Amino acid sequence: MTGATIEPGDGDYGFDLAGLRAVPPVPPPPGFAERWRSWHDEALAIDPDPRVRPLGRREGRELFAVEHVVSGGLRLGGWFATAVDGHPTRVGIVHSHGYGGREEPEFDRVPDDAAVFFALARGQGRLNAGIGAPTPAEGHVLHGIRSIDDYVLGRCAVDLWHAGSALRALAGDLPLYLVGESFGGGIGALALPWDERLVGATLIVPSFGQYDLRLRMPCEGSGERVRRYVAKHPSAREVLRFFDASTAAGFARVPVRVEAALRDRHVPPPGQFAVANAIAAAPGAELELAVLPYGHREYDGLAEVRAAAFAATRDHISRSLDR
Repeated sequence: MTGATIEPGDGDYGFDLAGLRAVPPVPPPPGFAERWRSWHDEALAIDPDPRVRPLGRREGRELFAVEHVVSGGLRLGGWFATAVDGHPTRVGIVHSHGYGGREEPEFDRVPDDAAVFFALARGQGRLNAGIGAPTPAEGHVLHGIRSIDDYVLGRCAVDLWHAGSALRALAGDLPLYLVGESFGGGIGALALPWDERLVGATLIVPSFGQYDLRLRMPCEGSGERVRRYVAKHPSAREVLRFFDASTAAGFARVPVRVEAALRDRHVPPPGQFAVANAIAAAPGAELELAVLPYGHREYDGLAEVRAAAFAATRDHISRSLDR
């Protein structure tokens, strides 16, 4: 880790919008794309073998608890929901979550004609706490950091492909769309480019972008544990090169909506915008950028911003399918 520490200030880290739009993604290390493609090919060869438990109806949908197989034979839990009654199923949404997991399904960004799989990361949420990885409180974000093949961020990104396979096993061979916020936005950016089943994505305040800057920026999110660890163990920086969301985003080839914040003390904005900037420059990708005033905090007008964002994602899904 090199360079002076950049203090957070009011969560802007000294960057204005022009500066954020100029933050470059981190170039890929040798073998980056090849390794991610090999992980993808291995994942798609695994039978998800979903086991479902009916939970009744939720907002016009049939809801199920699901256990499914991921790499290594581990079974992870999640939730699957059908499209709303009376709507033909047009798309499957793989819906991730922020750091710490998800306690219940939330359908705000899911259109009525979509089936949805609410994937829960290994080690997180009330269904997977401690399964396959420690909980966030016990050091989830550092799990396996000594090894490119074992690091938890890579395993969680791979698990999104397994969630897509489970969704398709339950709902048919639908085109898939990815939604992820914060932690889920970061692992979503890592997973997105390699899976041809995905027709688009929404990444909300995505984490894990631009480690060259991120490791110089104290924060209140999980990145602080990583920053302090790398300060003591500099060789870990070489592992993190394979898990930079801004690097992966440069390989995207589909429409991507990114909601990035001007101020955020949990996920520093330069990392978020590096992901968006990589997509903007990626051949074949289409960036739709929404600039938020803040991330990871309450503020006046938040309800209106969120309602507009929910509607924009639903519209982006429709346009991605029609592309």
